[in-house]
Amino acid sequence: MSRIAIKICGLSTPETVEAALKGGASHVGFVHFAKSPRHLEIDRLAALARRAPDHVGRVAVLVQPDDALLAAIAPHVDIVQLHGDETPERAAAIRARFGRTLWKAIPVKTRADLAAGSAYAGAVDMLLYDAKTPKGADLPGGMGLRFDWDLLAGFRPPAPWGLSGGLDADNVAEAIRITGAPLVDVSSGVESAPGIKDVDKIAAFCNAVSTC
Repeated sequence: MSRIAIKICGLSTPETVEAALKGGASHVGFVHFAKSPRHLEIDRLAALARRAPDHVGRVAVLVQPDDALLAAIAPHVDIVQLHGDETPERAAAIRARFGRTLWKAIPVKTRADLAAGSAYAGAVDMLLYDAKTPKGADLPGGMGLRFDWDLLAGFRPPAPWGLSGGLDADNVAEAIRITGAPLVDVSSGVESAPGIKDVDKIAAFCNAVSTC
């Protein structure tokens, strides 16, 4: 397994889950958000999550989840990743009630956006700096967009963190070199079409990270 943690997100088939595990991914991510091409119903999400061994983190990616949804999904995963406009107070309440490790995506376009993550220090376990999507976009992430990684050069995140947004096998080494990211998160960068993961691209991404 790479010394840099790897999350392969938006997995939807047994074959691609196995490819992520074979590549040495530390985390496998499953999306429950109806507007996403990677959306999984809860029973499908649970079945795929069961394929991951205990040493691999199973992540449910949710957008503005209510307590009923969290109660249905939390038993099947280790980590809940919030990818909407959840406030620090809501995040803290989710972590306290459901007892799962909590990640929060922080949309970034400018250096000022990085500061938004500070409000979540103490409320979540990890911040995931992701590219800010265009105003009015249907999806909060997974669009292949990247932000200026130089914004993170010399920045001291207020909590454990990871890097997401526009990563692929060709640029992930550069992203790690510039930012020092301890975890990288990929979705569209290992797809042949929106929502369709490619086992060869997963392998190439994991291999690229392993050389860093």
